[in-house]
Amino acid sequence: MAIGDSLTEGLDDPNPDGTYRGFADRLAEHLSTKTPGFRYANLAVRGRRIRHIFGEQLEQTLEFAPDLVTVHAGGNDVLRPNTNLDQLARQYERGIRRLRDAGIRVVMLSGHDTGWVPVLRMYRGRIAVFSMHLRAIAERNGVEIVDLWALDSLNDPRAWSVDRLHFNSMGHQIVAARIADLLGHPIGPRELWANPWPTPYIPLPRPLRRRETRRWAVRFLVPWLGRRLMGRSTGDGRLPKRPRMTELAPVVRDAEEHQLD
Repeated sequence: MAIGDSLTEGLDDPNPDGTYRGFADRLAEHLSTKTPGFRYANLAVRGRRIRHIFGEQLEQTLEFAPDLVTVHAGGNDVLRPNTNLDQLARQYERGIRRLRDAGIRVVMLSGHDTGWVPVLRMYRGRIAVFSMHLRAIAERNGVEIVDLWALDSLNDPRAWSVDRLHFNSMGHQIVAARIADLLGHPIGPRELWANPWPTPYIPLPRPLRRRETRRWAVRFLVPWLGRRLMGRSTGDGRLPKRPRMTELAPVVRDAEEHQLD
C-alpha cells in the first residue's frame, strides 16, 4: 500500500487516459512482476496533511494489513510556516509505530532539497530539519528510509514538472527505481536513479531564467498561495484513486498488450 499526498498520488506523471501514475504505481507494477497474486492500493490524495495521512489513511491501511507500506508525508505541513516541526515529527512517529506494531514493513521517504528552486528555497531549512526528524524516526523504529535529499538526480530540473512542486515522469521513475533498489528488487542498473541522463543539465541564461520564474509565479505560485490563505486544497472532495487492495498484474499485462498493439 502507498499512503501520502500528491507525490504519492502521482502528480505530474500522466497516463494516456489523463489519470496519474507516479512512483508508487510504477513500483507496484514492477513488484507485481516478481510476486504472483500481487495486490496493491494507493490511498494518497493531493493536498493531504499528516493528520489525514496518519488518520483515515492509516486506519484503512491497518484494516487491509499489507506486507509493505510506503509513506511520504509532511510536505503540505512543512510549507506552512506556523507548523511546529517537533510536534509534527511526534505525530508522524506515532503513526509509524502503529504500522510497525502491526508487523508491517515500512519504507519512509524524506523531504527533497528545494535549494535550486526560486522562492521555494526559502523553505529549505524547514525541509532539512523535518527530514532529519524522519531519519531519526526511521532509526528508532527500525524502518527503511529513502533519503530524497541525497538523490542528486532530483536536483536536476529535468526531474520536475513545470509547477516545480511535483516530479514529472522522469522524477517518478527515479524515485520508484531507488525504492526498488532498496527493497532488493532493482528495476534496472543503479544509473537509472543515480545518473539517468547521458549529458549534464545546461541551465538557461539568467534573463531567460528570470522570465521563466515570473511566468511560474503567475501560473502556479500565486494560485497556490491563494488556496493556502483560503484554507483550501486541490484535493478537497477527492477520493483515493486505488482505495482497495486489488490484483495489479492483470492491469499491467493489459497495458503491455495495448502497447504491443
